Amino acid sequence: MIVVTGGTGFIGSNLVRALNRRGERDIVIVEDLERAADARIVESLTFAELVDYREFAANLDAWEGRGVHAVFHQGACSDTMVHDGAYMLERNYTFSQRLLEFSLGRCPFIYASSAAIYGRGARGFREERDCEWPLNAYAFSKFLFDRHVRAEEKRSGGFPTQVVGLRYFNVYGPQENAKGRMASLLFQFHGQANEGGRLRIFAGSEGFLRDFVFVDDVVRVNLDFLDHPERSGIFNCGSGTARSFRELAELTAAHYSGPDGTPGGCAVETIPFPEELAGRYQDHTLADLTRLRAAGYGASFTPLEEGVARYVEVLKATGGYHPPAAAAPQAQNLNK
Repeated sequence: MIVVTGGTGFIGSNLVRALNRRGERDIVIVEDLERAADARIVESLTFAELVDYREFAANLDAWEGRGVHAVFHQGACSDTMVHDGAYMLERNYTFSQRLLEFSLGRCPFIYASSAAIYGRGARGFREERDCEWPLNAYAFSKFLFDRHVRAEEKRSGGFPTQVVGLRYFNVYGPQENAKGRMASLLFQFHGQANEGGRLRIFAGSEGFLRDFVFVDDVVRVNLDFLDHPERSGIFNCGSGTARSFRELAELTAAHYSGPDGTPGGCAVETIPFPEELAGRYQDHTLADLTRLRAAGYGASFTPLEEGVARYVEVLKATGGYHPPAAAAPQAQNLNK
């Protein structure tokens, strides 16, 4: 049995699908069931149980004899505009502590950290305390849990089983439909292209650089660590390349028609930078992959041009969703 928290969310659902392709069906998805799950995402997955995270946390002892052999902790409140610190800590820190405690000595624990921990990145994007300066409640909650993991490892002289934290950079790709305002720019560009044939970017976007990483690559990193339980630590999970928002807009625009339906790409227009984001906006992100590579991960990452083309194809075909599990070739094979 594999537990995936946030399994009906963006990265979590892509991870569940990848596990399905490996033949894994005994999967328990742990979610916040007070919020309605996106039915089209749920339909794309094969799993055994769907459990509310509160119930799961309250009854962890009952899961000890269920044969859990891995925990992927992808669930969190990832809205960087939420300022309720108590809520953030309960969702992103306290629950994470419980899961770590449950997993130690029992099974691998692979969890989602965040590049938001680096703040403006003025001191670089290395997995070191000197580089970590979170700017908002979300980033701070992730920072606190990473700090807790480090402290526990030091206190115990090393973990008895695998513990891996992956600091995701700017992830994009299918199944991010339920993220709302936190969805990637590419997802938002798709909506803008369909509504008016114009993509909007903030003034100065040619200078705003991001490490855009395709969700398939993020899933591949997660599974590679599962396949190598001897590896533990906190690692950056990005492409190792920074590209500007303007570049992303222009790459995306080339796949759409103009406002009047004419071919050749839609227009890209500049809008004023919002005052409420001043001082809380990262100028750039760029994953330092030195530690990830040293741990043995050697696969290449999807170039932005290829990732944009693949994602736009899905957006145009289904609005960004994967097909239902019953219709997917890998799911049909699993059910034979």
